[in-house]
Amino acid sequence: MSKDYYEILGVDKKASVSDIKKAYRKLARKYHPDLNPNDKEAEAKFKEIQEAYSVLKDPKKKKQYDEYGYVGEQPPPGGGAGRGAYQQWQQEGGGGFQGFDFSEYGTSSFQDFFKDIFGGGGARQRAQARTRPMKGQDLLYNMRLGFKDAIEGIQTRIQLTREVPCVKCGGTGSLQTGSAQACQACGGTGQTTMQRGAMRFATTCPQCGGQGQSPGTPCPQCGGTGLQQKTERIRVKIPAGVNTGSKVRIAGKGNAGQNGGPPGDLFITIDVNSHPVFKREGSNIYVKVPITVPEATLGAKIDVPTVEGKSTIKIPPGTRSGQKFRIRDKGAPIVGKKGRGDEFVEVSIVPPPFEDEKIREMMKELEKISGQNPRADLGV
Repeated sequence: MSKDYYEILGVDKKASVSDIKKAYRKLARKYHPDLNPNDKEAEAKFKEIQEAYSVLKDPKKKKQYDEYGYVGEQPPPGGGAGRGAYQQWQQEGGGGFQGFDFSEYGTSSFQDFFKDIFGGGGARQRAQARTRPMKGQDLLYNMRLGFKDAIEGIQTRIQLTREVPCVKCGGTGSLQTGSAQACQACGGTGQTTMQRGAMRFATTCPQCGGQGQSPGTPCPQCGGTGLQQKTERIRVKIPAGVNTGSKVRIAGKGNAGQNGGPPGDLFITIDVNSHPVFKREGSNIYVKVPITVPEATLGAKIDVPTVEGKSTIKIPPGTRSGQKFRIRDKGAPIVGKKGRGDEFVEVSIVPPPFEDEKIREMMKELEKISGQNPRADLGV
């Protein structure tokens, strides 16, 4: 004789799919074999629940069952679970929650099943978050440097406000009165027992975070955070060669960590002032140097400025305005590497003073002798 699936799930024949699911979940939690070990009656009941639900949740199967009283090509002999879902669970090895029908959870894992029952295990997660070591936040500091200081590097002191362990509670966030006392919520075990329906198991105590000891009275100085703000001056070293946009890391000078976690770091962002003579691109330095007409015509040795002082370069005869000369290793140091960039000297020819009559006469004579037409290539 066919079984009454509606009676097994305790729902009316006009029950919606949602009502059928609710009834199934409630009964499955109550009679699951893992929660009723060595209970043959619970095991048999679970089989019936699985069988009933597998039919009533499926519109086609439900329609056949409502019309003919059975599902399949022919009525089952004597009823029973037959090829039901629980029998398949047994054939696949049994144990755990493998035989549980998680289809409405969209996963073969029972994690979503627990989330559905317990709301995502929030108490345990919050307890773990309170007790696990956490690194402190990193801090950012903007520093403006002179051009020379950026090239050579400096050691200086800066003032900043950061979070440090509270001196009153030692960073714990609470004040213990006398000797440590066992947590009243869990009796010092660090775990509490939760029960939902027939399910009963141990979980991390949300009151003490699994420590087993009473957290004590919240520290009035830090408000229970274990941290307090402190303004201090610290010494920092800026390496040679930094430029605008460079970041210098000062390890351990960020905010303090929590629950024994390490402190964060301090990151100094550099902004470098411009220079009236030098221009910098990466590790290279550029400078413009004027030369006289005789120096450009006859050639000469001239002194030019560098970031390290004066340096002498050779101007070959016939040098033109805009011509560049390279001085190796006279640029900025390369941060984190050996060596330096180069300096590039661009020369520009400066005409002699035209107010001097004698110079004017010499220039006229030079023009006659040279017969030079610098615009001949232009067709004029």
